[in-house]
Amino acid sequence: MANLAYRPDGLALLARGIDAAATVDTLTSRDHDRDHRQVGVVDMHGGAATYTGSACFAWAGGTTGTTSAGSTYAVQGNILTGPEVVDAVVESWRSSSIRRPFRHRLLDALHAGDRAGGDSRGRQSAALYVLTPGGGYGGGNDVLVDLRVDDHPDPIPELIRLLDIRDLLFERPVPEICLPLDGAIAAEVRERLRRLRHEGPDLDSALMSWAAIENLEERMLPGLIDPLVLDHLRALSGGTL
Repeated sequence: MANLAYRPDGLALLARGIDAAATVDTLTSRDHDRDHRQVGVVDMHGGAATYTGSACFAWAGGTTGTTSAGSTYAVQGNILTGPEVVDAVVESWRSSSIRRPFRHRLLDALHAGDRAGGDSRGRQSAALYVLTPGGGYGGGNDVLVDLRVDDHPDPIPELIRLLDIRDLLFERPVPEICLPLDGAIAAEVRERLRRLRHEGPDLDSALMSWAAIENLEERMLPGLIDPLVLDHLRALSGGTL
């Protein structure tokens, strides 16, 4: 029995500077069906709060805490096999490296909880939603990741597969690891593009034409090629030269 108003209303409260605990109190106190609700909130100041109504189906519960790196979390779930599910999520989060992308740390934690028992009814769906300023395609909005698997016998590995595709297509390149598009690399790229019938007046334009067809335009930099783009080009054009 989800209350979908909790998200916009909760974000509005946080934007006014109200902390996580007060946000949860406000959301639940004015909700007549709060005994059926569950919600977790982390605020920008490192506060966290979790709420599980008394009528949520067992096992239901949650916890909050802060990692040694200062990352605050709120974890909760219902209709779980037991508290070990939440414990596994927390352990995965607390032990994960802050160098690993946030989206992958979240999915790792979700996967750990699932493998610890997960939903007592079995496996069916999973989702991952991450926002960051300018994180969307072309910087046009803040939605970095919005993936969901609605019906699958093992949805989290499927969600991992989809996230890998998302990262290939939409993650921005790191200039420091990109390869100069000259010499042997340029010759190889030109030949592979020729095999795929993508030729143009110059190598940059031919490569961009191919990349746009493959939805890889977010990874393109003038005069350079992302190693992942090169790997994808090699896979599609077949064999060694």
